[in-house]
Amino acid sequence: MLKKILMTADTLGGVWTYAIELCRALRPYGVEVALATMGQPLSAAQQQETRGLQNVQVFESAFRLEWMDEPWEDTQRAGAWLLKLRDRFQPDLIHLNGYVHGALSWNLPMLIVGHSCVFSWWQAVNGELPPLHWNRYRAEVTRGLKAATKVVAPSNTMLASLSELYGPLASTDVIPNGRDPEHFRVAKKMPIILSAGRLWDTAKNVAALVEIGDQLSWPLHLAGENRFESHDAELPSKTGNATRRLRYLGHLSFRDLADWMAQASIFVLPARYEPFGFTVLEAAFSGCALVLGDIASLRENWDGAAVFVCADDRAQMREVLEEIIRDPQLLQDLGRRARERAQQFTADRMAGTYMQTYEALCDSFSFITR
Repeated sequence: MLKKILMTADTLGGVWTYAIELCRALRPYGVEVALATMGQPLSAAQQQETRGLQNVQVFESAFRLEWMDEPWEDTQRAGAWLLKLRDRFQPDLIHLNGYVHGALSWNLPMLIVGHSCVFSWWQAVNGELPPLHWNRYRAEVTRGLKAATKVVAPSNTMLASLSELYGPLASTDVIPNGRDPEHFRVAKKMPIILSAGRLWDTAKNVAALVEIGDQLSWPLHLAGENRFESHDAELPSKTGNATRRLRYLGHLSFRDLADWMAQASIFVLPARYEPFGFTVLEAAFSGCALVLGDIASLRENWDGAAVFVCADDRAQMREVLEEIIRDPQLLQDLGRRARERAQQFTADRMAGTYMQTYEALCDSFSFITR
């Protein structure tokens, strides 16, 4: 019977949100988790999150991640560290949220979850494969994935990318990510358009929103890591002759971002690449009307519950947003549809599916090793 899992997580993005949500939702199943973190030390907010998880032991490191520049010495040292953690914690199963350590000699059932990757990101943003110096990354990722007992992705789109770029893969499955609806609420909606995430990431395409910000009837609020000051900023328009007012909220705590989502009427993310989209799900639970980039992964989860726009068509983005602003009934209907669709992506549903997958892997491994 599955009792203990060794799980890896990086501390720099959505994988952290995923890992904490999954660990929390696994507690009712009596599962203990050793959470091995890499990338950079935990922030004070992340430390606070882990203190509330009674079924989790955190093992912290700052090893460089496989997608960083020249990471290979660190990934090798991280592999030795992970094997020592395995021997100390004695898990029943290994759950990796990265790729290269799949090639270690685990001697246990081992699942890899592919949240994103450099090659699929690069193709989506640049329309071509990465430069040749990324070939080692591709080789190391391929080796890790092919060693996995099972490869999981949060969307069919991401799984197809992994299979195309690094496959064929022997055993695969799709398990959508989830969030606890209790973390979110719907407040009195204000005339606010909100976007959130890594604002510097060209895959999120937030720059397109900045370009049309002065043409919108409602103010545009941007939350997340960015290269601008984290306060109201007077920015020049595209012509350079006028100014517009955008509000940069900066990096927000989870609670503060949830408060903004509760008040925002529209959440917009005109992404070129988004394998799942936690901020989209959070905005949906908060009753925001969703305006999203017209890409396969977002269509897969939100078709019928969002409006889609072309990432390269600024005029279309502006027209769609203005149409929603002018039509209160459409705004309300989109918010309702988003909330209803979000119920398909709860943390409890995610954890239940993972438990079925974990137990099947453990049963198969036990049968093979008898």
